[in-house]
Amino acid sequence: MSDINQEVSRRKTFAIISHPDAGKTTLTEKMLLLGGAIRTAGSVKAKKSAKFATSDWMELEKQRGISVTSSVMQFEYQGSKINILDTPGHQDFSEDTYRTLMAVDSVVMILDVAKGVEAQTKKLFKVCRDRGIPIFTFINKMDRFGKEPLELFEEIEEVLGIESTPINYPIGMGPTFKGVYDRFEKRIEYYEDGEKAGTQYIEDYDQLQESLENVADQATIDQLIEDLMLVDEAGNEFDADAVKEGKQTPVFFGSAVSSFGVPTFLEHFLLMAPYPASRESSKGTVEPTDDVFSGFVFKIQANMDPAHRDRIAFLRICSGKYEKGMSTWLERTGKQMKLAQPQQFFADSRESVEEAYAGDIVGLYDPGVYQIGDTVCGSKDIFSFGDLPQFPPEHFAKVRPKNAMKHKQYIKGIQQLAQEGAIQVYRTPRMEETVLGAVGQLQFDVFIYRMKAEYGVDLVMEPLSYQIARWVEEGEIPNKLMHTSTSMVVNDYLDRPVMLFKNEFNLDYFKGQNEEIKLTDKPPRTE
Repeated sequence: MSDINQEVSRRKTFAIISHPDAGKTTLTEKMLLLGGAIRTAGSVKAKKSAKFATSDWMELEKQRGISVTSSVMQFEYQGSKINILDTPGHQDFSEDTYRTLMAVDSVVMILDVAKGVEAQTKKLFKVCRDRGIPIFTFINKMDRFGKEPLELFEEIEEVLGIESTPINYPIGMGPTFKGVYDRFEKRIEYYEDGEKAGTQYIEDYDQLQESLENVADQATIDQLIEDLMLVDEAGNEFDADAVKEGKQTPVFFGSAVSSFGVPTFLEHFLLMAPYPASRESSKGTVEPTDDVFSGFVFKIQANMDPAHRDRIAFLRICSGKYEKGMSTWLERTGKQMKLAQPQQFFADSRESVEEAYAGDIVGLYDPGVYQIGDTVCGSKDIFSFGDLPQFPPEHFAKVRPKNAMKHKQYIKGIQQLAQEGAIQVYRTPRMEETVLGAVGQLQFDVFIYRMKAEYGVDLVMEPLSYQIARWVEEGEIPNKLMHTSTSMVVNDYLDRPVMLFKNEFNLDYFKGQNEEIKLTDKPPRTE
C-alpha cells in the first residue's frame, strides 16, 4: 500500500451535532481526554472557577457557556488520525454548522435521553440526509431519567426518517442505571458511582440475567431482557452499507459527563465510520488517493490569536498530499500561490504542518485572498468543488461607531468579521449607512462583543423591522420603491442591489406588482 493510501485509510473526519445542552462539547472533551490530547476535561458552564472547554476558545463562549464557532481538533487514537469539528449548537449559528458539514465524512449526533429529537437536531439532520452523510447517534445523560430506549428508536425513525440499530443497550436509567450491554461484543459494561467499573463477556441472555442479579433490581433486568429479545426479533439488523449511505444510524448509550460509554463508542465508531470519501468537482470525481493535491475553504476566522490579529482560512483537504512550501492555484482567480504558514489546530493552540492528507483540516494564513467556498488545486489544471450553502439573513440592524475617531478600526473590523460569513454587510445607497444582516439575533451580540474586544470599537446598533432579503437578479428598482413602509433597498459589499422586506406578504405583494423585477435568495457567486 502506498504512503498516500495508507495515510488516507487511517483518517476519520467527523462533526458533532446536537441541540444546545445535549452534551456535545462535553463528549468532545472526553474524546480528547481518551486520545491523550488533554489531561483534564473542561467545563462548558460559565463559572469563574471552572476550567473552560477546550473547543470553546472565544472569550464570549467562555462567559456564556455555549459554542458559537466551529472548532477544529486533531489527535491520534489507536492508530487513527482523528479530525473532530465541534459545531455551534445554537440555531443562530446554523449557517456555520451547515458549512462545516460540507467538510466532514461522517457525523455524530447527540441526543439528550430526556428530550429525544429536538428542533435544531431536525434541521441539522436534514443537511446530513441531503448529503448522504453517515450518522452515528450517542444518547447521552443515561444517569438521569428520560425516555425509554424503544421510544427513542421510534422517534429517530419517525421524526428523522432513518433506520436505527442499537449497538449497545442501557441497563436501567437514572438512579437504576447500572451500565450497558454491548450487543456486538456480547459484553456487559458496568457503571458504578460515575465510573466504568469493569466488563464481563457473556454467552447468552440467561447468563446476562445471572450476571445482573446482584447488580440491578429484577424489574430492570426483566425489562432489559424483554427489550433485547424484541430488538433481536423485530429491530433493524446492522447494515454497514446502509450506514455508509446515511440510511441507518448505529445507536449508543452512555453518560458523557462521567465518561461512561465514551471509550466503547469511540472504538466502535472508528471501525464503522468511513474513511475520507471521493468528491464531485467541475471536472468529475476526485478520489482522496489521487496524486494531485486539492481542497476547499469552508470557514474563515479572524483574530484567533488576538496578539497578532491574524486571519485563518480553514481548508479541508480532498485529495493528494500537502507538503510544506508547495505551490497551488486558486480556482476563483486562476492565480498561483504558496500555501502560507499552514497549521493544524487544537482549539486555540496550533502547530505548523509539514505534511497532510485527504481528510485533514489545515489552517492557512490569509492576507485577505480567500473566500468561503474557494477551491485550491495543486496543478494548473484547476477545477471547482462548487459553492457552499449561503443563507439569506432574517435579522437586520443599522450600526455605527460610538466614537467617530474609531472609524478606521470600525471599517477594518466590519470587513474582517464579515468575511467569516456569520454576518453580511450592506450599505444604504444614498446615506452610505451600514446595515448588518444575520441569520440569528445572537450573531449581533457576538459581533458587538468582538468589535469591542478585538478592535476596540463600541457600537451603536438600531434594529430594523425587516425579516427577508432578496437579491435583484433582473430589472431595475424605481426610485419610489427604494424605501417604502414595507421595504427598502441596500447594496451588498459588491454593490449588488438587495431588497429587504418586513414579511412574506410584503414580498409576495411586491412580486405581484413588479413582475419585470426578478428576485432571488441566492447571492451570485463572487469573483
